[in-house]
Amino acid sequence: MALKYKLAVGLNKGHRVTKNPRPKKKTIASKHTKFVRDIVREVCGFAPFERRAMELLKVSRDKRALKFIKKKLGTHLRGKRKRDELSNVLVAQRKAG
Repeated sequence: MALKYKLAVGLNKGHRVTKNPRPKKKTIASKHTKFVRDIVREVCGFAPFERRAMELLKVSRDKRALKFIKKKLGTHLRGKRKRDELSNVLVAQRKAG
């Protein structure tokens, strides 16, 4: 809110400030980044919490898996993304083997 008038009340109250520029939005990962992440996943495997979440998903405990992942990652949205990622991995494993 920039100061329009020298008033201390109303919608235009306050002191002049310079607005901080908004950070650029994150975009979809490039081919190279995706490739590198796939290689790292192949070499390192899954973290212990991911393995436990996959076990919960195998026995159709989706809600419990989400609660568990959410506690580990911190936010609901990250938890949902991770749950979807792990369930896609399980589907791919079933198709492959």
